Formats: sequence, C-alpha cells, structure tokens
Amino acid sequence: MKLGYIEYMDCAHFLPGHQKCGTLHGHTYKVEVIIEGENKTGMLMDFADLKQTIRVVLTDYDHQSLNDFLEYPSVENICELLHRRFREKWSFPFTVRVWEGEGKWAEL
Repeated sequence: MKLGYIEYMDCAHFLPGHQKCGTLHGHTYKVEVIIEGENKTGMLMDFADLKQTIRVVLTDYDHQSLNDFLEYPSVENICELLHRRFREKWSFPFTVRVWEGEGKWAEL
C-alpha cells in the first residue's frame, strides 16, 4: 500500500551558466512524499507524524536560496537532496517527487 502527503516550500535559486535560469529567481516547490508498506495495524503511518517529518526537513530550505545548499540546484538535484534527508529519518521504502511550478517535476 502507498500513503502520500504533499507540502510546499518557497525558495530562490539560479542555475550557474544557464541562459534563462542563470539569474536569481524563485519557485514554489510542491514536494510529494509517498511511503510504502503493509497495512498491518490499520494505518501505515499517522499523517501527523508524516507531516511533521516532512516539515522538519523542508523548514531548512523554505525561504532560502537553494544555491546555499547545492552547487547546481536543478529540480533533479533538489529531489536527490530531499531524498537523502528523508532517508536519514526513515528506513522504509518511499518516493519523493519535487514539482518546480506546474507540470515540471523530478522523482526519486
């Protein structure tokens, strides 16, 4: 079974050397986290616990410049960064999908 939660963060970034995205600009990123497991007790995880962990991680980046954390903060690299951070918190299978605006995303 899969269980998901969506949260948002507002961040600035620029992509060094990129013709269009090389200047500082911002996005509202939609971050989807989907956990997987067996429903043995009636729920995989309490939504409140899932939400708390996600918010703890995203708070580090919300209203910050992602260039302070990543040399090249593309949506792919942001997704990998968040996946690593959630892996520090969880040992069960999960997927992270990061949306950069409408219709553009990376998933790991």
